[in-house]
Amino acid sequence: MTLLYIIAILNPTNIVGFNIMKISSTTRYGLRAMVYLAKSKKICSIKNISQEENISFDYLEKIISKLERAGLVKAKRGAQGGYYLTRPPQKITVGEIIRILEKTIAPIRCIAYEKEQRYNCPREKICLTRNVWEKMQDLLNTTLNSMTLKDLIKE
Repeated sequence: MTLLYIIAILNPTNIVGFNIMKISSTTRYGLRAMVYLAKSKKICSIKNISQEENISFDYLEKIISKLERAGLVKAKRGAQGGYYLTRPPQKITVGEIIRILEKTIAPIRCIAYEKEQRYNCPREKICLTRNVWEKMQDLLNTTLNSMTLKDLIKE
């Protein structure tokens, strides 16, 4: 049973997310930019990525800045400048990118790994459904950590 199928069963009206598990446009665009860089195999300007991927230049600039601070991309200054991946595409996972750009990827707040995102639920010790959310979290992390940029650019 795939993760998407599980999510669809639990929330058929909104497959992308429920409660806090929503994938932001920042993450969607950031992942697209990273795939673009992986596929191009060269230094690319934000202007080119923005035009090719139809993403606002200003918005993409902020996203790339976050990815640069996290060490996934590096800037080359100058007339022929732009950005490039700091590691080979097979060494960068989708999970790593999403965790950098999202505050959390937990399906519900009570199991978020990030302390600042976690909600201390008063039912934690007696909750009979917590196991469902923990298993979903594990499946989600396993799936995202098993996919690399190289997997996404295979033709």
